[in-house]
Amino acid sequence: MTSYRRLALLPLLGALAASCSTSSRQPADLLVYNATVYTVDSTFSQAQAFAVQDGKFVAVGSADELRQKFQAKQEVDAQGQFIYPGFYDAHCHFYRYALGLRDADLVGTTSWDAVLQKLQQHRQQYPQAAWLTGRGWDQNDWADKQFPTKDELDKRFPDVPVFIIRVDGHAALVNQKALDLAAVTASTPISGGTITRDAQGKLTGLLVDNAVDLVSVKIPEPTPAEANTLLLQAQQLCLAVGLTSLADAGLDKANIDRMEALQKQNKLKLRLYTMLNPTAANKEFYFKNGPVYQDRLTVNSFKVYADGALGSRGACLVEPYHDRPKETGFLLSTEKEYRALAKEIAASKFQMNTHAIGDSANRIILNIYGEALQGQKDRRWRIEHAQVITPADMPKFGQFGIVPSVQPTHATSDMYWAGERLGQDRLKTAYAYEELRKQYGQVAIGSDFPVEDINPLFGFHSAVARQDAKNYPSGGFQMENALSRPDALRGMTTWAAHAAFEDKQKGSIKPGMAADFVVLNKDLLKAPATELRGAQVQQTWIAGEQVYKRK
Repeated sequence: MTSYRRLALLPLLGALAASCSTSSRQPADLLVYNATVYTVDSTFSQAQAFAVQDGKFVAVGSADELRQKFQAKQEVDAQGQFIYPGFYDAHCHFYRYALGLRDADLVGTTSWDAVLQKLQQHRQQYPQAAWLTGRGWDQNDWADKQFPTKDELDKRFPDVPVFIIRVDGHAALVNQKALDLAAVTASTPISGGTITRDAQGKLTGLLVDNAVDLVSVKIPEPTPAEANTLLLQAQQLCLAVGLTSLADAGLDKANIDRMEALQKQNKLKLRLYTMLNPTAANKEFYFKNGPVYQDRLTVNSFKVYADGALGSRGACLVEPYHDRPKETGFLLSTEKEYRALAKEIAASKFQMNTHAIGDSANRIILNIYGEALQGQKDRRWRIEHAQVITPADMPKFGQFGIVPSVQPTHATSDMYWAGERLGQDRLKTAYAYEELRKQYGQVAIGSDFPVEDINPLFGFHSAVARQDAKNYPSGGFQMENALSRPDALRGMTTWAAHAAFEDKQKGSIKPGMAADFVVLNKDLLKAPATELRGAQVQQTWIAGEQVYKRK
């Protein structure tokens, strides 16, 4: 063949080679490259790129390797930013948070006068509302640290029922109008809670734990349209901070059905692990029909309350409160009732997830778990909060196979006053996240929002630096129980999924897992601790679909 004929064939051969190369590449819906990808797989490996097909990761590796291997419909240059599995809040109250968007926001108020001012502003904004409701006050943030009474509420709002719930959700202040509507008087019986009275026996308006329900049940539910609107508003706030999965703690079937309907309409994108209230109706339906495992909905657990909160002195302690030597708190039901419920759930396919704050509540529930499970160590029954544990009870998490589900921002919120409640010796085994991790091998990390902020990076910072938003205290609070950065990231991704029996579906960036991921402008594993809370989510993706992009 003459040289000019060989030269003429070169472009054709090149085109054929390119065509063959293209046809040999595998199809993909999405290819993301030029990133630092923390996969949170078993070796905590890093990568530069990954490919997604049909909502799942199909390959993870270098950018050159994957761009040669895949022909993607969409390619995304991450521009050198940092990618993590979608963040999973292992304990929150999403449905309650959504409905609370219509309430007065009392979080961060520094005095009772500031609360009253916010309530007046809210009433002016919504003058036709049947009730005046608010959430988030904390008397520990006020100079006098005293619980308020209803006197000012009665003066300022005599004709509208007022219900404002404390930040922890375990105490509420109401006015006389609300008490009258609920028919609550000084002689109303209550078990597992307190209807507070003054020295003269007059109601102060403060209700604690089970007493809160006496009034809250009278508050009108939003219409279906209002509830749907609020849920979708709440979703946008979650997506903006990188949350792709939520464990919603304590729901009824009607709440779950509402959210499932929005998921099926492709409006609610979030993945939900929902814990059921252990009502007779919920148990009857779900024990008969079994757990629910859908792509974006898991229903396989019951949420139980053992005690109240430390801030309102409803946590059940072995020894009396340091600042109230005659009080130990209380259980919300009897040991006999908890034991019967545990036996009932153990005979089913469901998990038992129990709120336990005080060391007595934790001891009782751990022992009941051990009796009911009879050596079944992979039922993944959970203690929610696991806040105050005696050294003698700590090993039971490993012994019985009990998942500690913790909220690191509770430690940095409570550290200012927790020592007053517990005394310094008992404080040493409170908020002991690293010790809990050693016992069970994992910790599931959540926020408990709306009790705390919804941003999971606040929890990450609290877990690793043991400091609050002010970077206080210098050197961290009880740093012996700080988590390592890799473990804190595991706690809000793959370990959170493990706690829900979802670890084979999501929680890490590897082939076969749901393609949920978040793009940040900071390296959470290397950035200074002071920069962690300020890290910004640039993009959030669920099942390979971009559901949030920072403007």
